[in-house]
Amino acid sequence: MISAIIVAAGKGTRMGANVDKLWLEVAGRPVVAHTWRQFNDAVCVDEIILVVREGMESHFTELAGKFSFKKTFRLVIGGAERQDSVWNGLAAVSPKTEIVAIQDAARPCTTAKLITDTIAAARETGAAVAAQPVTDTIKETADGQIISRTVDRSKLWSVQTPQTFRLEVLRHAISTAREKGLNLTDDTAACELIGQPVRLVKATTPNPKVTVPADLPFIESLLRTH
Repeated sequence: MISAIIVAAGKGTRMGANVDKLWLEVAGRPVVAHTWRQFNDAVCVDEIILVVREGMESHFTELAGKFSFKKTFRLVIGGAERQDSVWNGLAAVSPKTEIVAIQDAARPCTTAKLITDTIAAARETGAAVAAQPVTDTIKETADGQIISRTVDRSKLWSVQTPQTFRLEVLRHAISTAREKGLNLTDDTAACELIGQPVRLVKATTPNPKVTVPADLPFIESLLRTH
């Protein structure tokens, strides 16, 4: 069985004060509704766990009804940090779950192919992550003002979501991070902590995350062409 955990409990402070980016309307529906739809429609996904902020449960239930999301879903309250939210989501997956895909709710353009590809890679390797090779020239700076050096970009990849794992691998990785008192913002970093190989799965189409207001026009253009 394959479960998807959509992490929707963050505050998105870079979007501006009192702005919840997940509920901004883009291409006719809230950002989070687009993300949910991608996993609702993905044939390979059996259930969806949405990790949400306390008090938001009714909004997500209404969203499911409004957009006719039929796939089995459960709502879970998020933790203080992203890692805590993922941990809470893991506690709610079906006992039959073998593979789990972790998805940022603010990444609405993830394709069914990318979801499927990360699942296949995770089944084979134990852990996989959607990613794209870095194409910009990368500079390092010590003080944020003067360039120190140019970094070799040929070995650099920008990771995204879904980040997909065999369930026992991710549980072991995050529990190890928690035992060590580490707060990791990336699930694959927990795998690195335990020496678990993580397969890079190239995203062949843009898979951006809504972070700042300037992201919205580009994301809207992508969604309207799907």
